[in-house]
Amino acid sequence: MSTPSSTGRTTPTPLGVLTLVSVVAVVAATAFGGGAAPLDLGDPGAFVRWSLPVLRVLHDASAAVTVGALVVGAFLVPETTRTARREQLARLAGGAAIVWFLSGVGRMLTDFASLAGLPLTDPAYLSQLTAFVWQLDNTRTAVISSMIVAVIAITVPLARTKGALAWGAAGSVLALLPLALSGHSAASLDHMSGVNALAFHLVSATVWVGGLVALLVIRPSLRDGRGRPPQGGALGAHLAVTTRRYSTIAAWCFVLLVGSGLLASWINIGGIGGLDSRYGVLLILKAVAAVVLGVIGWWHRSRTIAAIEGGAAGAAPFVRLALGEVVVMALAMGMGVAVGRTPTPESALTAPENAIVYDLSGYPDPGPPSSTAWITSWQVDWLWLAVSAIAIFVYVRWALRLRARGDQWPVLRTISWVLGWLVFFYFTSAGPGVYGKVLFSWHMVEHMGVAMIAPLLMVPGAPITLALRALPARKDKTLGPRELILATVHSSYLRVLANPAVAASLFFFSLAIFYYSPLFELAMRTHTGHVLMMAHFLTSGYLFVWVLIGIDPGPKRWSPLALFVVLLATISFHAFFGVILTQSSELLAENYFGRLDLAWMDDPLADQRTGGAIAWGVGEAPTLVLAMAVAWQWMRSDDRETRRRDRVADRDGDAELEAYNRRLADLGRED
Repeated sequence: MSTPSSTGRTTPTPLGVLTLVSVVAVVAATAFGGGAAPLDLGDPGAFVRWSLPVLRVLHDASAAVTVGALVVGAFLVPETTRTARREQLARLAGGAAIVWFLSGVGRMLTDFASLAGLPLTDPAYLSQLTAFVWQLDNTRTAVISSMIVAVIAITVPLARTKGALAWGAAGSVLALLPLALSGHSAASLDHMSGVNALAFHLVSATVWVGGLVALLVIRPSLRDGRGRPPQGGALGAHLAVTTRRYSTIAAWCFVLLVGSGLLASWINIGGIGGLDSRYGVLLILKAVAAVVLGVIGWWHRSRTIAAIEGGAAGAAPFVRLALGEVVVMALAMGMGVAVGRTPTPESALTAPENAIVYDLSGYPDPGPPSSTAWITSWQVDWLWLAVSAIAIFVYVRWALRLRARGDQWPVLRTISWVLGWLVFFYFTSAGPGVYGKVLFSWHMVEHMGVAMIAPLLMVPGAPITLALRALPARKDKTLGPRELILATVHSSYLRVLANPAVAASLFFFSLAIFYYSPLFELAMRTHTGHVLMMAHFLTSGYLFVWVLIGIDPGPKRWSPLALFVVLLATISFHAFFGVILTQSSELLAENYFGRLDLAWMDDPLADQRTGGAIAWGVGEAPTLVLAMAVAWQWMRSDDRETRRRDRVADRDGDAELEAYNRRLADLGRED
């Protein structure tokens, strides 16, 4: 578990920390959920039933170590003249990724055996696996995740720069997301919210656990026997700043973990009555572990980090408390595996009345829209609620930070930003979001609101300018939030995307390609597609508005006249798209809208034509606002140029005009 340091202290070894996490988690998983009862399809055998929780623990633990090592190496550890720290973390992440891949493949094989009720040695197992591996959610998501992990395992050990580690961290988080599409949350009645909650839960728990394990692995003794800084990958005097940065991330992870856990638990137990089931008891135990972890995290922030900053003596209490935290995390991880092996209460699986609508859209039939549906119909999308709340909270916090140090930030910008996200939340969760899942006309209202109205309010908030003023600069060459923003703003990718012609093409042509291709139906029928659709609408709309009227720093902007021409051309194409829809004779996404079988909707094609009229008409008001804003910027640029010329004339006695007059006089004498 530990090795003696030159000062007599003990230092956790990588193998010791990983063994501790795995053993505790495996014991908890097998004690609470190992050897679960066989399914009705058949008994896959004791080996499969007992190996599933073990493989799940190895999978989750290795995923956490991979993500944590990459996050710590890319964003938390200060840069030094040596690369030993990043090399050590890259090797740790690469080794853990190999275990992650192997355990993921093994978990997929045993999971299919459990679902099919076949032992691994059954002659029919391989043929069944080949036929159904891509048809079942559990196996399909496991294959996708394992493919991403394989790329990480190959590339990450070669990474030596913080940028390469950052890309590896992003890829490893991406490998977690497909796993949210399987499990109890994905099978619940409100499985869309369940999937969102599980995605937040997986990412926050993985970053939290993995980051702490990486800190313990990278933290040898503070000084050697002669009082010199440690060699190799040791943190040394950087332990305090690295731990404080990790503590900030851990605090965010704790909030997201608790919030997503509460939401997923409520969805899966189907009400308070479900707490008296075995599934509910395990959730209560997980909640107790979360409270204990919260207390330990508070103790870290208030006591041990200050002790570390006070001298070398603070390292020993940090290690002891961190090891205790790892044990509790491992217990929670094991209970999480047991929860996944425990059936949910029957009350959480009640099917809706109109099964066709639910099977296609993932939501129950909302019924015919009333005249007040714009206000009274709500179906909270917890993913976009969380995104909106975080965007508003962080922005307001930055603005208050400026005010606290005596700097000013325009209140109107704050109001504009907040209103933009409130509008976005309204269009994704209120009437347009509810009926946009079953009616093309309401979907087009939702599209226009997300892609045109919300960005029109967000962009004047100038979030990049606020962030660059509010966030502290890191002087130790690490990738902090401010450094990431600056790198993005000055990247070659943004120079291409922020070209007004490219942004306008993305805004319109991606719209036409999306609706007249299978992507539209895929987005309406699948959760991942729907999330990506909303994200694309928002980002493409924001980028288009930003290149026209944005005030944040970025690539060199075009002249107002050129921007005005781009705006007119784009809106003309947009109007043409609406006109085409109003005259359409074929139903878009026919296998979706044509199969909904809504008792209160007689003609989906007529509704689609109404959606075309909405796309044509609703875009007029935002276009007028954009045109006025571009014209205003044009006038302001002319005014600024006039004032600049006046200042130059005052300084040099209007030398430019005098030179021009002399030139005219010379020409007159020559004539």
